[in-house]
Amino acid sequence: MSEPALFRHLPALAARVPWQPLGVWPTPVTAAEVAGRTLWVKHEGASHPTYGGNKLRTLEAWFGHARATGARTIWAIGAYGSNHAIATVLHAPAAGLAAGAIVFPQPPSPWARENAGALIATGCPIVCLRSVLELPFAAAWVALRTPDALVMPPGGATPIGTLGAASAAFELAEQVAAGVLPAPRRIVVAAGSTCTAAGLLAGLQLARVSGAWRWPVPRVHAVRVTPWPVTSRAAIVQLAARTLARVAALGGPVVAHGLGRLLAMLTVDGREIGEGYGQPTARGEAAAAALVMTGARLDGVYAAKAAAALLRLHARDEGPLLLWATKSDATLAAPSAAALRAGPPALVRWLARAA
Repeated sequence: MSEPALFRHLPALAARVPWQPLGVWPTPVTAAEVAGRTLWVKHEGASHPTYGGNKLRTLEAWFGHARATGARTIWAIGAYGSNHAIATVLHAPAAGLAAGAIVFPQPPSPWARENAGALIATGCPIVCLRSVLELPFAAAWVALRTPDALVMPPGGATPIGTLGAASAAFELAEQVAAGVLPAPRRIVVAAGSTCTAAGLLAGLQLARVSGAWRWPVPRVHAVRVTPWPVTSRAAIVQLAARTLARVAALGGPVVAHGLGRLLAMLTVDGREIGEGYGQPTARGEAAAAALVMTGARLDGVYAAKAAAALLRLHARDEGPLLLWATKSDATLAAPSAAALRAGPPALVRWLARAA
């Protein structure tokens, strides 16, 4: 496990922000030649051999927060095939925490089936909802039923969780300084809960004012995989601004330019969402095939849609471009027959229908 880059550059935060190391940082960056020009890929999936991806950055901050507040159990919220949910359950024991998941239905896909099956295989407590509309009631019920539990919002998307992606912006600055890649013009990332997009947006501004980022600040190109208003520009910018306010309150640098600068550095791209969350698209599948030589797992729910936007920008020669490849590199095993028999009936039935 490695120290987050955030604390190397903003040491005042290290004593004030509880943290639970989980990942292996920095995650590698590789170059790929496409149509005679180079683009770059940040392999967040390589952050842990058991289960990596961008969610580990979020969970390092959340697990530290949970331990500092005396929680013994942490609950994730997400769709049946949520990356955040399975990452939470698999990594919580490293922080001395038990874990559970509150999940709601989503369209079937190989990626969702893999995660849902792995979630069942853990044997963790799972609350299955009929609809996302039941989330507020379920979260309140879990919190009341287990007083020592902490229930994260979907994707951990608060100024607690965004500090993980903010740290990644400092990590990227170190890689640019070391010559691993040129300073990107755009960072292309899938936007679901918006935790990673908002964290990068805030982190790049913090890196700029602290002197860690010495080049023109890249635009965060957030590719919508969940619908408006969750992935609205206003929602992402407000979360980034709340993150900057929290950092300033903790003794970090003050970013004085406010919402205007954040808005100027953010694009929300809705052209790749297709039929909605969890629905793979033909353009996403084609982009994943075109970038197979990078070695990144580009899942059809998130990263492949971001890759489709990346290739569209690449065709317009808008580089240097960096794809933030968010999916774990590790393939998760299917649940045993015994685990399926013990699993929540609604999720087991969905898994069988989706096969």
